[in-house]
Amino acid sequence: MTFAFFLGAGNIIFPPLAGFLAGEHLPSAMSGFLLTAVGLPLVTLLAAAMAGGGLPTMGRYLPPLVVTIMATAIFIIIGPAFAAPRTGLVAYEMGLKPFLAHPSQFTLTLYTLVFFGVVLLLSLNQGRLLDAVGKILTPILLLLLISLAVAVFMNPQGTQPPVSEVYQAQPFVKGFIEGYNTMDTFAALMFGMLILDVLRQKGVTEKRVQSRYLAIAALIAAAGLGFVYISLFILGGTSLGVVDSANNGGEIISAYVLSLFGTPGLWILAAIVTLACLTTAVGLVSACGDYFFRLTGKLGYRRWVVIMSVLCTLVANIGLNSLIALSVPVLVAFYPVAVALVLATYLQPLMRGPVMAYRVILAVALIFGLIDGLQAAGLDMSVFHWLPMFDIGMAWVIPTAVASIVGLTLSAPKRKAAEAQA
Repeated sequence: MTFAFFLGAGNIIFPPLAGFLAGEHLPSAMSGFLLTAVGLPLVTLLAAAMAGGGLPTMGRYLPPLVVTIMATAIFIIIGPAFAAPRTGLVAYEMGLKPFLAHPSQFTLTLYTLVFFGVVLLLSLNQGRLLDAVGKILTPILLLLLISLAVAVFMNPQGTQPPVSEVYQAQPFVKGFIEGYNTMDTFAALMFGMLILDVLRQKGVTEKRVQSRYLAIAALIAAAGLGFVYISLFILGGTSLGVVDSANNGGEIISAYVLSLFGTPGLWILAAIVTLACLTTAVGLVSACGDYFFRLTGKLGYRRWVVIMSVLCTLVANIGLNSLIALSVPVLVAFYPVAVALVLATYLQPLMRGPVMAYRVILAVALIFGLIDGLQAAGLDMSVFHWLPMFDIGMAWVIPTAVASIVGLTLSAPKRKAAEAQA
């Protein structure tokens, strides 16, 4: 179930393009990608297991308003701003576009209207109609990816592309930042709560046992995601000749499947990916509608679902490549905060004053993450050129590490300490 949570059709479009662009630097780029796309979600779920819950539990030393703002930002990112519209765009790129002689903005608009119209209808029932379908679709999608992986290893259809300019200088760092696009670390902060809820429903109530199950589930999910990503990286890295150029990974996968299995294979891929994207979109829209209804207590769940579906339709019409380009600065800015929260969770047993330490660590990560994000957005941030790793978009790393060390030395305020003893 945990693996299914992470395996979205949107995730499979990033490794092929990275593999195609990385060329001979594929191993280095893939290592960086796996670190953020597999390693970070894994350690986040393990941190959730250690803390006994997801974001609310991991953020218990932060002001409640800060935790609410973090949760709201995550739901906006994985909801109407980026992840949910991306599902419709991936479905279009892989489910319809390969069969169109002349795709246009009109066909994209029409498709997104229909796609998110169906998402709206299904989400009004909170996605229950697709629960059983999702349980069938995920194994089928996985089997399709396994078949594709075996074919890539046994019968590669092309050759290795040349290294693109963006992967020339720092392929590991470029792959690391590309892994942000999966948004799985954000998702893991929420999945921890969901998985623990499922365990409680199954009668597993002891915290130590819950943590063990969650840790095992996280390791299984990480192994599955690692297999999928490595296979798709190699697919992209052996696709020159199948495609001469590509704007996104969906184009590469569709062309590769057509080369391997012919038109019938392309139809099967289109159907499975479209339905998988549909189930993911329904889950995201339903979760966002439910969250904002509970947060505000106004409008009602159904109206929030309508709002989310309309926003997803509007955002999706900018196109997949533009949406990914817009999401990068946001992810570069806010991923460090998620990483800092996970790091603080692991360090918490060693902290003398966790309340102050958490605030210092996350504040530093946010400030320097914003600097990286503004630079990624194209703004002139050269005034910060003196920061270590600034030129590779990771100026947040050293300051956050220093803040973590300092956080271990901070003591709780005397008043707080006295209250704790009382």
